[in-house]
Amino acid sequence: MEFFRRVPGPPARLGVFPGTFNPVTVAHLALAKAALDSVDEVLFVLPREFPHKRYSGASFEERVEMLCASLADAPAFSLAAPAGGLFAEIAVECRQAYGEGVHLSFLCGRDAAERVADWDYGQPDAFAGMLRDFEILVASRGGDYHPAPHLRARVRRLEIAAEFQGVSATEVRRRIALGEPWEHMAPAAVRETVRRIYRFL
Repeated sequence: MEFFRRVPGPPARLGVFPGTFNPVTVAHLALAKAALDSVDEVLFVLPREFPHKRYSGASFEERVEMLCASLADAPAFSLAAPAGGLFAEIAVECRQAYGEGVHLSFLCGRDAAERVADWDYGQPDAFAGMLRDFEILVASRGGDYHPAPHLRARVRRLEIAAEFQGVSATEVRRRIALGEPWEHMAPAAVRETVRRIYRFL
């Protein structure tokens, strides 16, 4: 795992926030801030390769640049790139970097939780097995996440303000393409960078 920004000292509880961040939005930051009620540090994770999509829009380096700028004034936020992109692979790398005793909570929205839970891992109940190693904190995005009964003990709801419900990187890109207002959806520190990267896509 390659760190671009790391909070000093070992956390007892680590929030792991994998994403594509294409671009980073105010909703990403709101979700991470909300998680600080449950964790000591939030690690933003940007894989070099994604298991479910390819890089388009901003490059890996541009996304690192935007994330570093967005997290500059957040003392409890770190940023790293793992070798793997699946939650289970990221969990292994987090334990290697932070120690076997760290408590891991993966952060995601409802849509990502459903995708991860339904992913074909090649064996039945693979996701349930993963949840023995970490829990997930899920924020509502267009509705609440309803895990299967046998998963509920390892899935917790993450409360974020209603104003962030309609904010997504997809919506930012759509608005830029159509010439609609989008600036309120991106952190102030990256608005010029977002405009430069996405205006011609």
